[in-house]
Amino acid sequence: MAKGTHEFTADPRNDDVLINVNGTLVHRAQATISVFDSGFMLGDGIWEGLRLHRGKIAFLEAHLDRLFAGAKAIAMNIGLSRVELVQRIEETIDGNAMRDSEGVHMRLMVTRGIRSTPYQDPRVVISPATIVIIPEYKAPLPSTIETGIRLFTVHVRRGDPAVQDQKLNSHSKLNCITACIQATQAGADEALMLDPHGFVATCNSTHFFIVRKGEVWTSNGDYCLGGITRSNVIRLCKEAGIPVFERNFSLTDVYGSDEAFVTGTFAGVVPVIEVDGRVMTTARGPMVERLQGFYRNLMDLDAE
Repeated sequence: MAKGTHEFTADPRNDDVLINVNGTLVHRAQATISVFDSGFMLGDGIWEGLRLHRGKIAFLEAHLDRLFAGAKAIAMNIGLSRVELVQRIEETIDGNAMRDSEGVHMRLMVTRGIRSTPYQDPRVVISPATIVIIPEYKAPLPSTIETGIRLFTVHVRRGDPAVQDQKLNSHSKLNCITACIQATQAGADEALMLDPHGFVATCNSTHFFIVRKGEVWTSNGDYCLGGITRSNVIRLCKEAGIPVFERNFSLTDVYGSDEAFVTGTFAGVVPVIEVDGRVMTTARGPMVERLQGFYRNLMDLDAE
């Protein structure tokens, strides 16, 4: 049984990967930042998960759009243009000789930089933004893709955008972490989270979909990160003539669904076999398998 969509087999090559810290490639064991860094101190930063596929970062432009939009929203100067940031990503890939490798996942993190003192006001920042790129040999387990995961609905809600906007892919992930902890302690793989009105929103680290009578449903997205894989799956459904709806729906709708699945950059499309003890399917259903094929084809096309 999977332990979430991000479960992977440890790869000894990761012990010697080079981490890009502010433009310098350093051995993993020597990759450090200041204790005064805004990300470490306050979670003040944004990030992207990136997947290398056939030598290219999958859907890179969409990831950069989200990163730069997030930086603008929190009034943070990344300090690099899109072209310069892409060059730094490419240098990280080539510096680790990963260009021809499959199963490479990267974490791009940008924080507001070093503060002069432990205080939240950005005016105490005394350095340019901190930019860290961590590449790893990390592929999703085949069992996750084939046999799926189990979800547990937690009491932790996705917040109102006036409190902390869930559209921001920020370093401040405590909301999702506490949800994940509750789901784990309940014996599930990941958490299913509701919005402030009690409708299904998303999972702690992926986006959630259900299948009912040939239709694909997902939340209206008001309390979710603007998921890139989520958007791609919605588009694939439309192109294939599969009815797809972004709408409010409840746990009753979930429990009575024919199939369920989650999406994310790391593992793509992953079946959900159980929610709160209700069995959706015993393994991936026909719609999930079909969408997995569409998504693989889309990644191949993007890598051309």
